[in-house]
Amino acid sequence: MDMLTFSLDQESSIPLYEQLYKHIRDAIVDDTLKTGTKLPSKRKLSQFLDVSQTTVEFAYAQLLAEGYIESIPRKGFYVLPQEELYVRRSSSTITPIPPQKTYTYDVSPSQIDTTAFPFERWKRHVKHVVDEIHHELLALGPVQGDLELRQEIATYLYHSRGVQCSPEQIIVGSGTEQLLPQLLDLLPESSIFGIEDPGYPLTRLLFEQQGRTSIPIPIDESGVCVHELERQAIDALYVTPAHQFPTGTVLSVSRRQRLLNWALVHQTYIIEDDYDSEFRYSGKPIPSLQSMDPNERVIYISTFSKSLMPSLRIGYMVLPTTLLNRYRERHHYFTCSVPRFEQHTLSLFMSSGDFEKHLNRMRKIYRRKLEIVLASFRPFEPIVTVTGASAGLHVVLTVATDRTEQELKQSAESSGIAIKSMSDYRIIHPDEQKQLLFGFAHLSESSLPDVIDQLMYAWKVSKGGTS
Repeated sequence: MDMLTFSLDQESSIPLYEQLYKHIRDAIVDDTLKTGTKLPSKRKLSQFLDVSQTTVEFAYAQLLAEGYIESIPRKGFYVLPQEELYVRRSSSTITPIPPQKTYTYDVSPSQIDTTAFPFERWKRHVKHVVDEIHHELLALGPVQGDLELRQEIATYLYHSRGVQCSPEQIIVGSGTEQLLPQLLDLLPESSIFGIEDPGYPLTRLLFEQQGRTSIPIPIDESGVCVHELERQAIDALYVTPAHQFPTGTVLSVSRRQRLLNWALVHQTYIIEDDYDSEFRYSGKPIPSLQSMDPNERVIYISTFSKSLMPSLRIGYMVLPTTLLNRYRERHHYFTCSVPRFEQHTLSLFMSSGDFEKHLNRMRKIYRRKLEIVLASFRPFEPIVTVTGASAGLHVVLTVATDRTEQELKQSAESSGIAIKSMSDYRIIHPDEQKQLLFGFAHLSESSLPDVIDQLMYAWKVSKGGTS
């Protein structure tokens, strides 16, 4: 064939061999170089283009590797046939993500106080873990999570929540979003799940994404209505008994006992999400449902999102032994979704006592903030009453007004305050009360009274209980 005439730019930041490779590749693709065409020898082409023979060798090597040419011993390099690439233009476009609205204040219940995190203590543990002596942490670890962390979690759960379990029963994962699908995989596909109404929207979404049937079960002042389980033919229940989200109610002892008996009689399971259990401000800590269960019908699940930080993405579940064996059969080929360095950092943070110190400090901080919240809302009674203040990082505001929840929410947002209404968490069970959630965790103590005053002004509620 004729010599290949390409223009190579000696001043370009792109290496000469890469320029040559692209020129030849494009000529093959657009059929300028026909199938079966013999390419010049490396020596001749290097002389013609005034480049080193190594440059041509590298270009040919890349073409060989990608299948554009073949090398026939003692004959040379030849162009291989290329399949014609059909092009069908798609009319699909990427839907732009709408920009998030910005507010002066955000009182949604998902926030935590990030200013009080013990960065120095955490950094000390990170420094200890990220060291050459721990080169084994570069390899994959156990599917259930590293034993050191599971031992610390088991000890913590026993002392703080009364949970009876061994480290072998604990599964570590990247939060509820990753653990719940694994759990559902262990339960019969025909199961009908009961979920709280109102309840956490993500839970319902996860059930839907897994193709599972879920039925909303109403909540009253004593927690989930257990009698509805029989009436609705529920096979398993997802419940937040210690601090129901979003109402803040506590599942009464009588209902706990009835619920455990129901699970035993029907040989099914209760999924206990121990939401916000770390932060209780009045009375003794509410024992976990799992601690009351002698029959292994409760699956305990929780995270470190509120107690430490949401971005840590570490959660865990405690499986009954029957489900544990099934988990190991079905998931033994998986890998733990939490990086091992983070697991060991958290393990050291817990074993050193820093986790307990942090929790105690945060309880004091959140208790002070809650006291300010209660005192600041008191002058606006009885138009605005506060419930759900015994635990957690938010309270429920019940507003005696002719305006709808949506109107109250819009008024707050128009005043620069992002807030959630109870309707945001309801599925089908309406309530005549106008209720909104006030999250106080991430707001400073000094700003709380001003935020509440602005909220009351937006709702046209005056001190002394008039509107």
